[in-house]
Amino acid sequence: MDIQGWTFLLVGLSFALYIGIAIWARAGSTKEFYVAGGGVPPVANGMATAADWMSAASFISMAGLISFMGYDGGVYLMGWTGGYVLLALCLAPYLRKFGKFTVPDFIGDRYYSQTARTVAVICAIFVSFTYVAGQMRGVGVVFSRFLEVDIVTGVLLGMCVVFFYAVLGGMKGITYTQVAQYCVLIFAYLVPAVFISMLMTGNPVPQLGFGDTLADGSGTYLLDKLNGLSTELGFTEYTSGNKSMIDVFFITFALMVGTAGLPHVIVRFFTVPKVADARRSAGWALVFIAILYTTAPAVASFARVNMIETINGSDGQGVVYEEAPSWISNWQQTGLIGWEDKNGDGRMF
Repeated sequence: MDIQGWTFLLVGLSFALYIGIAIWARAGSTKEFYVAGGGVPPVANGMATAADWMSAASFISMAGLISFMGYDGGVYLMGWTGGYVLLALCLAPYLRKFGKFTVPDFIGDRYYSQTARTVAVICAIFVSFTYVAGQMRGVGVVFSRFLEVDIVTGVLLGMCVVFFYAVLGGMKGITYTQVAQYCVLIFAYLVPAVFISMLMTGNPVPQLGFGDTLADGSGTYLLDKLNGLSTELGFTEYTSGNKSMIDVFFITFALMVGTAGLPHVIVRFFTVPKVADARRSAGWALVFIAILYTTAPAVASFARVNMIETINGSDGQGVVYEEAPSWISNWQQTGLIGWEDKNGDGRMF
């Protein structure tokens, strides 16, 4: 079986797993549909929350942002992670203690105002539609790349799968589906990271390989190599930051507040049995997501070094399209990268 065949098989098995869990954990009451019956253990809820966190932005774009921005990309790590700390300390336990199903219910009853409830509903709908649009675009990119379909078809496939287990299982089905989803996602993220770390540095732990020397015997540290490649191409050093302290502060603050206000994350803390479990859930979510977030900078650095050396060629003059690796033509189909021949000699830079 070729790589594409294995891809179809593994994707199909993951879909079957999600749908099977949704059928097994289908909601039998209103409370199960909205808040999973309020009986989800903190560890499972933390894992489901981490799966929510590992959205298109984190799973697909995090390493890309850091790879492109270098040191400055770390602001996204701080902002998104800090958002969950803010949520755990200032929001989660109080929302769970109030005992409502939704945030607008909490806002309306807490401030004795129907107007406040209406504003909360409008904000939740606006945020949800904006967020879902980005997520579905991410689904389309992934499916178009790995299932060899166009992005619109990829979006429709993703919507059908999510619609099935969300409507059938409600929050109960979604919660346990996301526990499985976290396991699938973190496995899919770590396996390539481990192997590329071994290939480039000889260290099987990406977080340690990130600061290790290259396996080519040169004794050069990975980040020193990356700094050199970046400056050779006319960019600033990868490890040097260009953002001012005030920019870092306000970007981090905006990301923290935005993350803490995500409706699909907030509702997770209604599903646990007790108020104390809401804080425990947030703690477990931080543990589970830390596995990905500490790996992302390493993956970003490995990928940037590999991409520059692959495309730049052994002579530093670029490679012709016919000699370029197959992943370039595959990714061209998604519209995210393109071939540019600046000098008219067929070489890409």
